[in-house]
Amino acid sequence: MAGKIEDYGLVGDLHTAALVGRDGSIDWLCLPRFDSSACFAALLGDRENGRWQLAPAEGGPCTRRRYRGDSLVLETEWETPTGTVRVIDAMPPRGDAADIVRVVEGVSGRVAMEMELVLRFDYGHVVPWVRQAASGMSAVAGPDAVWLHTPVPLEGHDLTTRARFEISAGEKVPFRLTHVASHLPEPQALDAVSALAETESFWQQWADRCHDTGPWDDAVRRSLVTLKALTYRPTGGIVAAATTSLPEEIGGVRNWDYRYCWLRDASFTLQALLGTGYVAEARAWREWLLRAVGGDPDQLRIMYGLDGTRRLPEYELPWLAGYEGSVPVRIGNAAAKQFQLDVWGEVLDTHHFAREAGLDASQSAWDVQRELLNFLEGHWQDPDKSLWEVRGPDRPYVHSRVLAWTGVDRGVKAVERHGLDGPLGRWRALREEIHADVCRNGYDTERRTFTQFYGSEGLDAALLQIPRVGFLDWRDERVVGTVDAVQRQLMQDGLLLRYRLDGAEDDGVAGEEAPFLACSFWLADALHGMGRRDQARQLFERLLSLRNDLGLLSEEYDTRTGRQLGNTPQAFSHVGLVNTAIHLAK
Repeated sequence: MAGKIEDYGLVGDLHTAALVGRDGSIDWLCLPRFDSSACFAALLGDRENGRWQLAPAEGGPCTRRRYRGDSLVLETEWETPTGTVRVIDAMPPRGDAADIVRVVEGVSGRVAMEMELVLRFDYGHVVPWVRQAASGMSAVAGPDAVWLHTPVPLEGHDLTTRARFEISAGEKVPFRLTHVASHLPEPQALDAVSALAETESFWQQWADRCHDTGPWDDAVRRSLVTLKALTYRPTGGIVAAATTSLPEEIGGVRNWDYRYCWLRDASFTLQALLGTGYVAEARAWREWLLRAVGGDPDQLRIMYGLDGTRRLPEYELPWLAGYEGSVPVRIGNAAAKQFQLDVWGEVLDTHHFAREAGLDASQSAWDVQRELLNFLEGHWQDPDKSLWEVRGPDRPYVHSRVLAWTGVDRGVKAVERHGLDGPLGRWRALREEIHADVCRNGYDTERRTFTQFYGSEGLDAALLQIPRVGFLDWRDERVVGTVDAVQRQLMQDGLLLRYRLDGAEDDGVAGEEAPFLACSFWLADALHGMGRRDQARQLFERLLSLRNDLGLLSEEYDTRTGRQLGNTPQAFSHVGLVNTAIHLAK
């Protein structure tokens, strides 16, 4: 049985990532990259679907754990009746192979330890061919090979590799698991202890580049390290989360694959990176974006693979029982084919933000943006699915129309402020037309609030973005009325839902969901912008308290059970934390 979502810590190497539980078990790892076939998939069902446990023989959760400084080197410590032992986990970002390094360190006394390694490829479906080797063992299945190197004697039993040993104070016992393509020879040896020190140094040096961000600097730095860990270094893409199919409702069907790059995340992420001094990462993310959206603007996708792949077919894995019985387990994401109008505006806003921050751009990049503006000019009135990717009917969503306005506004500013070429008069007129249409059809004068879509009785937390993009001022009475209405209708125990699920006809998927953390960060921004700064600060402090002991956030938080829900760690949540901290510190 997997642990709670908040029980997991993250280690990664800028190619993929692993989740380490409080009990010393690595229950999730996709090799050789985030969105590929899993080697450890116990998180999504039975622990025989792949895991790597390394803990005291008596078992149980750890006594304490922490990251070393601002690094992604994780220490997990147990106090036992016979002594204290520490397991140190890391994935060295060396690039030519994926390694998980685990070093057992005796702190005091003498502790009996156990290791159990269950390797399964294809998300727990394929049992590899295991062979003993001079320095450990190897496991091969199809295109994948994994090598385990350790001085501890290993034995195989019931398709599981096991080891028992004892460790005393001052001793260190290394384990190194390395993935390579199966047609390649055994990977080059890596000294585990030295690799830990090098990995810690790498992350600490990266974190030290962060600008001072005010009173929440520690939380911001941990979120930035998490965002960096979700980066695929070869392309600069940033995945939305490291996992798939962790549920929005325990036992429910709202289980999605988030191991892809969403275009709408781009402007939020770029703002977070540039606002904290990470220009190189921001430039790499923007360059990924330019490559991904290249081509006919009619064919723009809302999300892409790490390398810019457009086809992300969704299918189910019936042999996996799902996290706490939450099925189906999905690979791929059918929402990739949806029409979501707001994405055009988000991409244009991203380029605008980059220009304002001084990132150089080529003429070809502006040519792409002009094509996107031409598309908006002809399609801004088209109904769509909007940012929450509803699997119900297309509708005239207010947020989508506001982001269409945003895209056109950024085109106007590109000409006015930066001297780029474009039909300024036509774009200005289009901007005014969209603005008037939204205010006329998307605003309920009786209830003094914007609505989820034209003619709707419902509300949407995305309406909190209206002042962020400059559509209206933070203190405009229509914004204030909308913020108040959103709080009244969407608040659940002090946190915000995305929208109300009042039946399957609303978004096409049965079930319920918990408050969406990014929305509550948006609310804190809105309260601050409106001048309600004490309320904004109190909400932000509440959100910080929802992080696990390692400073990590998933997608949602169930206030009734006190549990994190959804895929983890969630980039959107951590981007929200960073941007809100900067906003509130001003």
